[in-house]
Amino acid sequence: MPTADVLMPQMGESITEGTITRWLKKVGERVGKDEPLFEISTDKVDAEIPSPVAGTVAKILAEEGQTVGVHVVVAQIESLGDAPATESPAAAAPKLPVPKPALAPKPSPPVAAPPQAPRAAPPPPAGPAAASVPEETGEDASKVRSSPLVRRLAAEHGVDLSEVEGTGPGGRITKEDLLAYVERHKAAPAAPQSRRKVPAPSVPPGAPGGERGTRIEIVPMSPMRKKIAERMVLSRHTAAHVTSVFAVDLSKIVGIYKREKDRFEQQENVKLSYTPFFVRAVIDGLKRFPILNSSVSGEDVIYKKDIHMGIAVALDWGLIVPVVAHADEKSFLGLSRAIFDLAERARQKRLAVAEVEGGTFTITNPGAYGGLFATPIINPPQVGIVGVGGVHKQAVVVDDAIAIRSIVHLSLSYDHRVIDGAVADQFLASVKDYLEQWEEDLFA
Repeated sequence: MPTADVLMPQMGESITEGTITRWLKKVGERVGKDEPLFEISTDKVDAEIPSPVAGTVAKILAEEGQTVGVHVVVAQIESLGDAPATESPAAAAPKLPVPKPALAPKPSPPVAAPPQAPRAAPPPPAGPAAASVPEETGEDASKVRSSPLVRRLAAEHGVDLSEVEGTGPGGRITKEDLLAYVERHKAAPAAPQSRRKVPAPSVPPGAPGGERGTRIEIVPMSPMRKKIAERMVLSRHTAAHVTSVFAVDLSKIVGIYKREKDRFEQQENVKLSYTPFFVRAVIDGLKRFPILNSSVSGEDVIYKKDIHMGIAVALDWGLIVPVVAHADEKSFLGLSRAIFDLAERARQKRLAVAEVEGGTFTITNPGAYGGLFATPIINPPQVGIVGVGGVHKQAVVVDDAIAIRSIVHLSLSYDHRVIDGAVADQFLASVKDYLEQWEEDLFA
């Protein structure tokens, strides 16, 4: 019976490896062609990987949690051609032992490249593994092997790359190597203070709340959580964060939503939400203040002529930001369809890498569970992000009289290196006015 190899797929041009998060089939189980076989997590997206053929899982060569390079064989299937995946008990194939691949010793998650001894203190154990960094496939002609992103970050932090130990393939310097180097040298002057003796706890050991009596559970970060942590730390290291907050009277929008939501769903076959309203208002603001739709490269500001809107989607296992490409060219209905589709496929782990790349601005919704507002972290290399708070009824003054209005707080975190406070507030004022004076036809 022919055996087919299952390879770690390359999810995008910059993706060099992936982490297997879960096997959906076990050794000896039947699987149909294009039926989900395992789940992977890359530095861009989580995805279900289908079986290339129909057959029986003969071998699993990479365990859950293992990071392997693209095009590496992770499993083998005894091929049955295009036979269906339905398995009858009598025809079930015998279960075979699962070979144990060689893994890096725990407690840290396994990495594709073997660890090398660092020159200084080791990087923090909670930091993301070097294997999760997207590296370019081309080789640098200089003596120091690194990507353009790493060289740009090194220039921003004033780091000589020849002093950084590379842990990537062939000694290549990854983004984590550079950030760990920066962290070590930033913390170096404060090291003597860390050796101070800490007074013993006042609670006797073994007592409730005492140091020895505290029960704990240590859970390694998931690959997605490590990538989120990496990007947020990078953003804080790079951008000069400032946040402004505006209160917006959303009463008109709430009225439209309540009046049209049933007809919208019945007529257009898509659920109406508040998100497209905010996206339309933000797009209008970006057109008026294009500096918000830019990025920074060294001493240059890059203005983006197209608006590719990132919409943060909360998942049970983390957060992802799918991108609505050319959002400024879509109608309200087109935006509603695109946002709904991306959110659904994000929760089903069916997004393509291209659908989470190239965003020029981001909207997130920290008020989904009732929060007033938040101060979100900028999604690099963007220079701004809008946070939408919860919608609450409040007593406000309208024409010198007390009235009950539906109020939402919008926050704008922006990069103060290129955006002044006056421009940020003018942008938010523009978004506020667009929402309060809404005039669009939802069905146009």
